[in-house]
Amino acid sequence: MTPDEYCQQKAAQSGSSFYYSFLFLPPDRRRAITALYAFCREVDDVVDECPDGQVAATKLAWWRRELANVYRGSPQHPVTLALQSAQREFDLPEEQLQEIIDGMEMDLRQTRYLDFKTLALYCYRVAGVVGLLAAGIFGYQDRRTQKYAHDLGIAFQLTNIIRDVGEDARRGRIYLPIEDLQRFSVPAADILNARHSDNFRQLMEFQIERAESYYAQAIASLPESDRRAQRPGLVMAAIYRSLLDEIKRDGCLVLQQRTSLTPLRKLWIAWRTWVRG
Repeated sequence: MTPDEYCQQKAAQSGSSFYYSFLFLPPDRRRAITALYAFCREVDDVVDECPDGQVAATKLAWWRRELANVYRGSPQHPVTLALQSAQREFDLPEEQLQEIIDGMEMDLRQTRYLDFKTLALYCYRVAGVVGLLAAGIFGYQDRRTQKYAHDLGIAFQLTNIIRDVGEDARRGRIYLPIEDLQRFSVPAADILNARHSDNFRQLMEFQIERAESYYAQAIASLPESDRRAQRPGLVMAAIYRSLLDEIKRDGCLVLQQRTSLTPLRKLWIAWRTWVRG
């Protein structure tokens, strides 16, 4: 199996909505964004699948060194071998890729976030940076597209947090800011014990509004000259906004279930958004 095939398999197996936004790209850009996505999945899996924090930290340290090897010309892992090709073609900054690992390390150090400012730093590291890297792979001419990519990445991560509240709680994590829980009178124990309430629904509707504001802000700041090149991000935004609609329509029952769209619906949204440009 080649490094590109490994990354393709990693992306396809995840079932992520991101996979559908890559489908219509030219082969060189599709290979590069798939390598980036596979790298994100690898380091994210370290945190999610390793119950021993010390072992997880050791594995992330290995990935940090392996990422440095990409820029020294000596990577060993299939993902970093594929990333090396992407880096050569699209000039991916090492410091941004390393910052993704910084975000994963935050997961090892804390399971709560006091306020949105603190959460926003986490979202930037694990998703905003990815948005910036992806925008570079897709191509842009106007520097204002960086603002679009940053905000879109934040919006994606906020959507993930909303979708995964119950799943994260079962791992002992609550990403919803403590200040928001207090504002809506939702005890952390209710989330950890999957106790749905009207207050919790209102809390989640507030989180959805915040995510939607980032989507709107991102799309409004995308220069028309770069809109066609940045269609993969717009595809992903359309899929994720449909997911938020579903969650809200279901009454925000994210403590008991993980709302998702069918592959066919994702493909339909992806195609429709792509052809509209």
